[in-house]
Amino acid sequence: MSATTPPDSSTTTPAAVPGTASRRYSWRRLPVIRQLRQSVGVQRGMLITGLVIVGLMLAAALLAPLITPYGPSQLRGEDGLFGARQAPSAEHWLGTTAGGYDVFTRTIYGTQTALLVIIVAVAFSLFIGVALGLISGYYGGWVDRVLVVVADAIYAFPTLLLAIVTAIVISGGSSSLWGGIMATAVAITVVFVPQYFRVIRAETLRIKTEAYVEAARVIGTPTLRIMVRHVLRNATRSLPLLVTLNAAEAILTLAALGFLGFGIEPSAAAEWGYDLNRSVSDVSSGIWWTSLFPGAAIVLMVLGVTLVGESLQDLADPRLRTRRRTDSQAPQATASAPVSAGGAAAGVPKGTGPSEIGPSS
Repeated sequence: MSATTPPDSSTTTPAAVPGTASRRYSWRRLPVIRQLRQSVGVQRGMLITGLVIVGLMLAAALLAPLITPYGPSQLRGEDGLFGARQAPSAEHWLGTTAGGYDVFTRTIYGTQTALLVIIVAVAFSLFIGVALGLISGYYGGWVDRVLVVVADAIYAFPTLLLAIVTAIVISGGSSSLWGGIMATAVAITVVFVPQYFRVIRAETLRIKTEAYVEAARVIGTPTLRIMVRHVLRNATRSLPLLVTLNAAEAILTLAALGFLGFGIEPSAAAEWGYDLNRSVSDVSSGIWWTSLFPGAAIVLMVLGVTLVGESLQDLADPRLRTRRRTDSQAPQATASAPVSAGGAAAGVPKGTGPSEIGPSS
């Protein structure tokens, strides 16, 4: 009998801890990380650029009190009044506005106002539109007909005119910080609700006829559970794209309301549209800094959100995502295929033609 050799402790592989692998890779399933891993080529560049711009805007909004030297409604410093239309200098990095406010401070705090309006407006629109679309599509009947007529009537109205009328009815045209934010958000919500309603209703009409929904009805599953668990969870695939596109439109609507004088009072909060309105007369006088930076902030934020939305749209389409990934991996696969001395690839007999190999994938 041969002696049994004890296992070497230095070469023994430690047992895997249960749940370690799932925790290690769970962060890869996060929405943004997952989309980044799926994207390739120009698509990934668009997504990264949009995320960087949006991230910088979020950082500016959160750190506004720390990175700005003055308050958004501050008109004087230690040496007295700032003065109107002062050129960029060491005291005022981007100059001052026609009203005597610091342009840099107003531009940074305007990011904060825009994000608050976007969050409130999109949240209201999402909740109301999804709930109404789910009820209308699932129950049908006279409820569906009434909701569809109302949604079509609102959707047929000019967007900006509807937002102006709603803002005037709610706040009289201008208000304090939270009053103006709520008035503007509600005005934008009225415009966006029909979009979410139509998307969710169309998906609900399709999903409620599926076999698994019919099976849930047969076994006696409550209606509310079917609507939430089986229908709603499968009807929200296109909502991230719609949210990003609506966020970009909300920024433009907010700026338009402020430009026309129906937004937030300038002494209550910084708002890019109002600052652009006050700088219209400065353009012909060669005073460029009062309009350049608020306008650039609007363009950058809309661009960042739109790039993220377009990338999500491409990633939501399996055909487009598969084609781009296949195109990017095809050159690597061709270069890595070993070639034998006879000129044929490894694994393929010499002299075999394309018709013998089979159709290419």
